[in-house]
Amino acid sequence: MIRKRPTIFYGWWVVATSALGVFLGLAPIVVYSFGVFMKPLAREFHATRAAVALALTINNFLLGAMHPFLGRLLDRVGAKKIILASTTIVGVALISTQAVGHSIRQLYPIFVVTGLFGGATGPASYGVVISRWFNRNRGLALSGMLFGIGIGAIVIPLLAQHLIASFGWRAPYALAGSAILLVCVPVVAAFLKERPEEMGLMPDGDATRGLQPRSSDEGHEWHEICHDPVFWLMVAVFVLMGLGVHGCVIHMPALLSDRGGHTAVASAVLGAALLLGRSGTGYLLDRFFAPRVVMFVFFGVSFGIALLWMGSGGPVALVAAFLIGLGMGAEGDIIGYLVSRYFGLRALGTSFGAAFGAFVLSGGLSVFLMGAGFDRTGSYTVPLGVAFFLTLLAVALIGRLGPYRYGVPEREQEAASRAEASARSIA
Repeated sequence: MIRKRPTIFYGWWVVATSALGVFLGLAPIVVYSFGVFMKPLAREFHATRAAVALALTINNFLLGAMHPFLGRLLDRVGAKKIILASTTIVGVALISTQAVGHSIRQLYPIFVVTGLFGGATGPASYGVVISRWFNRNRGLALSGMLFGIGIGAIVIPLLAQHLIASFGWRAPYALAGSAILLVCVPVVAAFLKERPEEMGLMPDGDATRGLQPRSSDEGHEWHEICHDPVFWLMVAVFVLMGLGVHGCVIHMPALLSDRGGHTAVASAVLGAALLLGRSGTGYLLDRFFAPRVVMFVFFGVSFGIALLWMGSGGPVALVAAFLIGLGMGAEGDIIGYLVSRYFGLRALGTSFGAAFGAFVLSGGLSVFLMGAGFDRTGSYTVPLGVAFFLTLLAVALIGRLGPYRYGVPEREQEAASRAEASARSIA
């Protein structure tokens, strides 16, 4: 029996819980904060930037490689158990940085662990849960979840920089690991519910305007998705953007510092852009055709990279950083939303995991190649030029997606009514 919808739909509590989960997840703590750690780690270990960046590359390669397996587990076992177990392991791994000695090689095993288990602390697992709670407002709900990463991308790097200056680079990781174990794990255990049916509800609450919401089991099977050219077109776009954007974001504090900027300011600008990208993109996705929104956002990324490629510094470089961060912030919304609209929810964990994993893998390679390019040439000019052309190609490819296959029911009816009225007027 379906209960009456409460004053505040419980799905929004799931969104808030998920936002906290990703705030204290791998992305803000390890990925988006890594630029702040790059120079301190290079100084302490007497290592090149490529050697330091290799730690994050290891993390991202394993993260990307594990996402397809994570997706299968999400579909078969359920998200909550996997999230809780993985979050606990990541928290312990971060605390273990206290045991790292004076060799950069001793740091790599920690990033191996975070790469193997950190995927469940991010958008793929929480995004699957939220997509089952929402249909009409799916983009906005995904943005609400990713708002946590955006806030984390602002707060955590600034806090980390302050702690590094006072206590060294190990302190921020130990504090973050403790917060994960003492705050994140208990809250997720108490409040995260995987499906609205568990509480006698339907997606978006009770059905409205006489429309019955679609089943959370509707959609393509994985064997159908993996043979569909549209899916691989999406993956190609995400790979191109990962190669083009991820390295720029991670190296941005060091890049702007080399051009006379302040690392903290660069991190704050990136964080603000990530926050806006995550909170604003979902709102637009709910109201406009997603590929057009994506083309607009990705073109802004290409323009930002072009500004840096031309050697811009000062305020112009910060504008470029903002545009690039905006695109990076929108990625989580875009991947989850597109996959769910074109392939449905039946195998969303597997398809989302595969697509997001490809993005993360390419991003990990991008971080290393950009560091290697700097070490070889003494500047970021060549890597930035390559990144510009890759993102421009992604803009062109995203326009080749066709119409949604799993749209919002009432909007489909409205479109059909408009088409019917147009046909009658022509007749």
